[in-house]
Amino acid sequence: MSKSRAALKFVVLLGFVSLCADATYEGARSISGAYLAVLGASGTVVGLTAGFGELIGYSLRLVTGYLSDRTRQYWRITTLGYVINTIVVPLMALAGRWEVLAGLMIAERTGKAIRTPPRDVLLSYAAIRVGKGFGFGLHEAMDQIGAVLGPLLVTAVLALQEGYPAGFAILVIPAVLGLVVLLISQWIYPNPREFEPTTQDLHGEGLPRRFWIYLMAVALIAAGFIDFPLIAFHLQQIGLNQPTQIPLLYALAMGVDAIAALAFGYWFDRIGIATLIIAIVFSLGFAPLVFLGGPTSAMIGMVLWGIGMGAQESILKVVVAGMVPPERRGSAYGIFNTGYGIAWFLGSALMGGLYDRSIALLIMFSVLLQLIAIPFLIWIKRISIEHR
Repeated sequence: MSKSRAALKFVVLLGFVSLCADATYEGARSISGAYLAVLGASGTVVGLTAGFGELIGYSLRLVTGYLSDRTRQYWRITTLGYVINTIVVPLMALAGRWEVLAGLMIAERTGKAIRTPPRDVLLSYAAIRVGKGFGFGLHEAMDQIGAVLGPLLVTAVLALQEGYPAGFAILVIPAVLGLVVLLISQWIYPNPREFEPTTQDLHGEGLPRRFWIYLMAVALIAAGFIDFPLIAFHLQQIGLNQPTQIPLLYALAMGVDAIAALAFGYWFDRIGIATLIIAIVFSLGFAPLVFLGGPTSAMIGMVLWGIGMGAQESILKVVVAGMVPPERRGSAYGIFNTGYGIAWFLGSALMGGLYDRSIALLIMFSVLLQLIAIPFLIWIKRISIEHR
């Protein structure tokens, strides 16, 4: 088997692992907030649990990225993270108190923080062989299939009136399946570093200047991209209060996300970072459509939102793989994910306040920050041309 075919097989295997993991924890996230309320938690507790979990989930990536580079134990750290990330989800079925459930929710986010930077390094080795955009795009598409299937699986259990514990318990199936495929992948491909061609001209002890410029652009994009909980809150305020309407809109966006990830990944391999600029231009329209129109306008807006998410969750990481040496890539992904997460958190907090004050200001803030990111991306494109 040629190295390119083996690398593609490796990308598919990792994509399947992510599909199972997303089905597991996204399925849990679709009901964990409601179950906290059933167990007696207040709205403040729900907000703090979700916020603290995300804070841990992003800030810890800085540490695990550094450790993975220092130890070169990419597989072991990835496996540890996936075990924590997925196994704690079925245990939520046994949580009889909200304190226990909240702790398990934070543990799940911790597991994701542990495995993400080293997993992205492993993926980058193979993606560079098959096409960085295509490799990361295919992985993201499979990832999002899981993000749709998990909540649908839980919804089916709840439709049978089996209750929230049964909804968590059923997720043991994708959790175990994903871990089995992960171990098989590690056995077949113990050293994915061999996939990456040695012709990449990436040198230097530290991270290059263009990485930090790029991180500034990414932070602007993240801070200006409105999170779905605020969108869901607004949709409920304007009358989309049927139990299935808002989740179905989210499922629509996740489906678009998967398709967009593949499409933008394909085009990235042909026109480079200009693909990300095009994605921003497409997604700029989601905020006015969602927050100023009715249900039909909101549906179109969510399609554009899904396009933006698909680009963010696939080709944003591709750029890092192309500008950072392999031996520094774990640290780079750790810094990248942490910066992205902090910017997303701060932007979301500010936009929540803007929503209470003025929807027009919220839309202006979202659109303006994403527009400001474009000159930074053009700058990166020019620097990249100079480095050829």
